[in-house]
Amino acid sequence: MCFNFIMPPAMADILDIWAVDSQLASDGSIPVDFLLPTGIYIQLEVPREATISYIKQMLWKQVHNYPMFNLLMEIDSYMFACVNQTAVYEELEDETRRLCDVRPFLPVLKLVTRSCDPGEKLDSKIGVLIGKGLHEFDALKDPEVNEFRIKMRKFSEEKIQSLVGLSWMDWLKQTYPPEHEPSVLENLEDKLYGGKLIVAVHFENCQDVFSFQISPNMNPIKINELAIQKRLTIHGKEDEVSPYDYVLQVSGRVEYVFGDHPLIQFQYIRNCVMNRTLPHFMLVECCKIKKMYEQEMIAIEAAINRNSSNLPLPLPPKKMRIISHVWENNNPFQIVLVKGNKLNTEESVKVHVRAGLFHGTELLCKTIVSSEISGKNDHIWNEPLEFDINTCDLPRMARLCFAVYAVLDKVKTKKSTKTINPSKYQTIRKSGKVHYPVAWVNTMVFDFKGQLRSGDIILHSWSSFPDELEEMLNPMGTVQTNPYTENATALHIKFPENKKQPYYYPPFDKIIEKAAEIASSDSANVSSRGGKKFLAVLKEILDRDPLSQLCENEMDLIWTLRQDCRENFPQSLPKLLLSIKWNKLEDVAQLQALLQIWPKLPPREALELLDFNYPDQYVREYAVGCLRQMSDEELSQYLLQLVQVLKYEPFLDCALSRFLLERALANRRIGQFLFWHLRSEVHIPAVSVQFGVILEAYCRGSVGHMKVLSKQVEALNKLKTLNSLIKLNAVKLNRAKGKEAMHTCLKQNAYREALSDLQSPLNPCVILSELYVEKCKYMDSKMKPLWLVYNNKVFGEDSVGVIFKNGDDLRQDMLTLQMLRLMDLLWKEAGLDLRILQFMVNYQIHCLTEASSDVKLTCTEIPERKKRFELPVKPGQTARVTLHLTYGFEGALLEDALVGGHENDKARERPACLLSLDAALWLFSNRRPLWPH
Repeated sequence: MCFNFIMPPAMADILDIWAVDSQLASDGSIPVDFLLPTGIYIQLEVPREATISYIKQMLWKQVHNYPMFNLLMEIDSYMFACVNQTAVYEELEDETRRLCDVRPFLPVLKLVTRSCDPGEKLDSKIGVLIGKGLHEFDALKDPEVNEFRIKMRKFSEEKIQSLVGLSWMDWLKQTYPPEHEPSVLENLEDKLYGGKLIVAVHFENCQDVFSFQISPNMNPIKINELAIQKRLTIHGKEDEVSPYDYVLQVSGRVEYVFGDHPLIQFQYIRNCVMNRTLPHFMLVECCKIKKMYEQEMIAIEAAINRNSSNLPLPLPPKKMRIISHVWENNNPFQIVLVKGNKLNTEESVKVHVRAGLFHGTELLCKTIVSSEISGKNDHIWNEPLEFDINTCDLPRMARLCFAVYAVLDKVKTKKSTKTINPSKYQTIRKSGKVHYPVAWVNTMVFDFKGQLRSGDIILHSWSSFPDELEEMLNPMGTVQTNPYTENATALHIKFPENKKQPYYYPPFDKIIEKAAEIASSDSANVSSRGGKKFLAVLKEILDRDPLSQLCENEMDLIWTLRQDCRENFPQSLPKLLLSIKWNKLEDVAQLQALLQIWPKLPPREALELLDFNYPDQYVREYAVGCLRQMSDEELSQYLLQLVQVLKYEPFLDCALSRFLLERALANRRIGQFLFWHLRSEVHIPAVSVQFGVILEAYCRGSVGHMKVLSKQVEALNKLKTLNSLIKLNAVKLNRAKGKEAMHTCLKQNAYREALSDLQSPLNPCVILSELYVEKCKYMDSKMKPLWLVYNNKVFGEDSVGVIFKNGDDLRQDMLTLQMLRLMDLLWKEAGLDLRILQFMVNYQIHCLTEASSDVKLTCTEIPERKKRFELPVKPGQTARVTLHLTYGFEGALLEDALVGGHENDKARERPACLLSLDAALWLFSNRRPLWPH
């Protein structure tokens, strides 16, 4: 079993006193400053791996020798506080933590009276867990951020309240949900033993293992009955027990099999049958589950109490204001480009600003280009920019995109372009001049409340341009401004102000009224249906590849026949959305009314509607409504993409973020994946606030999960530090000494405790129990990935391999693995089993000599099962490959290991054929055939 952990990129800081190789003394101690409540200052040499409790005892022994000791209370009345690495004031309530794990920003600890404010403690824990202090959100003083946090806090508290009344079984379903695969494969019968399923069961704290041959359609509770009867037969009558007093747990995993589903529908059982391995269960007493349930209920009740004590007083009701709808404003939309700061160009270089209005990637009107002016840092335009679109026709999700360009004549020397760095980004040649992109920034025309922006606004821009631009602009870029304002180019923009009352985009009921008004008019009743001829043309257009471009006539036809699309081709909705004129309010109103009666799409087809090309709020709400039909297992398959799609959401409070939070809080497995997908990118400035507030909301709604996640964060921080140490030592030490240094580090108490007994971040069912240090190593590639091996405490279970890679973007690897899983899922749904193995296999191709010699393919399964496959192949060979297999022995055990247990020659031939086909893909880049067609 192999896992790839993805973490934010990190750099080893030689001044980091908490790093493994930054010991300030030969004995590993660090001078720490202690501040006492009496005003006394003490400095002590403290072991960097000492626990907080040990350090407090050390300090207390010294305090006796200092003045005003008699003014102090008992030692248990105090705790330490510090400023941590995220600049958050943190109270160290958990005194079992080690100083090197706390990692104060400076080695200064303040002795304070134990706090009675549980709300502040929770805020501090959340800040440490998500890697971003909550005070940063407060400091923004952003109305949208504040309103979203208040709404999500209420949403999370309601979810917590709903947990209080759960039974322990309902809690188990939510916390450790069983994974099901409802469809039964046609070829699954071939994998069974005479139509029967063989399972092994043992009781907790008992070495006796019972095997049963049972029906695959049996319920889990029946296994409980069989195991209890078997134990009574062997050991005699004991205390009277019921099958309902036990729960089946997968041996060696935090995964439970319970409920009314047939055994064959559980994913674990299905995988065992497909891979011909023996399902192994442990019977756990329900009282143990109930104890876990009670502990979490205590934490939940404490969270409810602390939340209710910190709720702000309700605001007095606001007076109803008279507002104007933007559809009443028929004036052309215009803004004023006031000035630009910190453009960092030479005085002789002329600069202009290009502006455009977009809805998704669709340009709503012609782009506007300002006049060209020169200057060094500050450029003053005070120039109105009027767009060829009326304000009433602006769609709700219209975005205003800006790009700053430096304009040079082609004959200019390289010296004049030195400060622009033209080689870094694409240049555009137009009208005999060269345009060098300097900065870009986007903003929404309407704010999060639907109000048309007005007044002055300063936009801090971004300097990194994508490879492709739309009309020399970047509409797919974020609408968030650059948080690093000190050196960022700033554009000062002025929106028109309505002196009477602000303009708002019409609410939903007004949109429906407008659509009904248009539908009742004679001009709208022309025709929205077509005859057979038009339907045939329409079908041909809709059957094309989704990525194919539509011409203007085809888009007009699709929009004209929109009622036929709804009734006969509901899957055509994406093409219909690309055919509408988003710069025409009448069409937009009709579409949004049509969406209310559009048939629900299958979830997989609805995923396309969350693409950047479909930014409309009601379209995305419709898509999320379709996704609600997804099972938890199916949602997990697409969670990686759904998190990336969040980046396209212009506002924090949207249907997709609420949907993901709702499902994550209802299923801890989804919650863990969502947490890590967000946590791994929370350091990126463009999404830092958005991902941070969603993480905060999840933590507030899943307080019981925070302890598990904190353990994982601590473990990954240790691995990141260890990886940085290995990278530094790789230059100075040979491999043997580097490996020895790695083992020495892993044997330290701080590392052993942090890396033991934790749930895997990528599979919460897998427990990484105890490091097998002697088998741990690092690889030779550039990022020096760590190869860690864990022993499983449960007898009969394999060791677990973990690969930790820090510094590379592993999303491409994650996408590849996801595509393989999806292909396997889709094929199986169609009744095809193409044997895509679910465990990771490390393929190594060794070219032993020249091209005219043999080639050997070695496949080593990452768990230490001593399996090794070798395929000697002649280049250009067309006959069937001869296969040799070594199962931890010298010699060929092909017949027994590969084709043994099959009933006939045809069944024996299939595994060898499949392995041959699989190996062929890796052997030759020119794809020479290895077997006859």
